[in-house]
Amino acid sequence: METPPVATPARPLDQPGGSEARVPLRVAAVDGDRGFLQVVAARLRARGGELHVRAAATPVEELVRLRLSALVLDLAALGPAGWAYLERVCREAPALPVVVCSGPSTVAERVRALRLGADDWLAKPCHPEELLARIEAIVRRGRRAAGPARPPALEVGEVTIRPDQFQAFVGARSLDLTRREFELIRLLAAHAGRVLEREEIYRRVWGYEMAHGDRSVDVFVRKLRRKLERGSPGWRYIHTHFGVGYRFAPERITDPDGADAPAAPVAAAAPADPAAHR
Repeated sequence: METPPVATPARPLDQPGGSEARVPLRVAAVDGDRGFLQVVAARLRARGGELHVRAAATPVEELVRLRLSALVLDLAALGPAGWAYLERVCREAPALPVVVCSGPSTVAERVRALRLGADDWLAKPCHPEELLARIEAIVRRGRRAAGPARPPALEVGEVTIRPDQFQAFVGARSLDLTRREFELIRLLAAHAGRVLEREEIYRRVWGYEMAHGDRSVDVFVRKLRRKLERGSPGWRYIHTHFGVGYRFAPERITDPDGADAPAAPVAAAAPADPAAHR
């Protein structure tokens, strides 16, 4: 059952920095301590977060659907089945931080929980603010370990360029670019509207100075154009400036009567994880 809303505003601890802004948290708690959970819920709401309370073991799939920041688990609330549930959650949702918040325990019990996959153990009775601080610390460490955020996709005409997948798509269909072709379209699209000289393109995509007479840029632009024309026939993307280089500027192609050219059919859904090409 969900804990009913609590109108009482949260009061931060009387310590420096106790009221500073924090990242909103989505927390689930498998716990039967109603009074304690009401205070936790109020403090989470005060900082833009939310608490999902469950009185019994919740299927792992539901926990994943909730897109949680962390799970708080009172092993005592589940009885003897609590240990098996903890092990299942840590095995089936290894990216979900788990904090065991339970009653008096032995060293052996705490060690067992941590070795099963729990991220922390906090003994009751405890202060709700300490519980939230421990969750925030775990989430913060997880973000640092995950590294920088995924680079945003770039929408150009009908094409979506996905730097995280080293690929470009029209709807759900991949243009099936090689690694070099992807680096080329990413460079050109990042400087849309600007003419890039062949020498600059070569230096930034190949990584060194272009030798006299080298036609690699022209060859790869031709290959990239062909794939763009096949995948998005109603648009023109790369424009040649003879004797200079190339300019990326998506333009819809119209027929002599001024009507738009027919668009390529687009599949219904985007692929889950297309393989990156080299």
